Amino acid sequence: MEMVLAIGIGIFAGSGVWLLLRPRTYQVIIGLALLSYAVNLFIFAMGRLRVDSPPILKPGSVGDAAVLADPVPQALVLTAIVIGFAMTALFLVLLLAARGRTGTDHVDGRES
Repeated sequence: MEMVLAIGIGIFAGSGVWLLLRPRTYQVIIGLALLSYAVNLFIFAMGRLRVDSPPILKPGSVGDAAVLADPVPQALVLTAIVIGFAMTALFLVLLLAARGRTGTDHVDGRES
């Protein structure tokens, strides 16, 4: 399972970098989104997911850190998803404004 996750992260990151190097702004935005998905998966995978582990302690009990789920990677990924969605919306608005001003969707503003 770890190999499948590593390959998936590698495909997302590689596709994101490839799209970042494209000349059109929409492809750059999609590349940024794919790269952020790769980073989110990496952070989530580093959290060592555990099945059937309680996320918090039960009242009146002493918890063992080895059996509890770690909420920090989940909180980081959730925050990154929200910020990534906002940044994608901002980039799309900038894409539309730049296309309206220049008449093209190329990154440098001119067709080649």
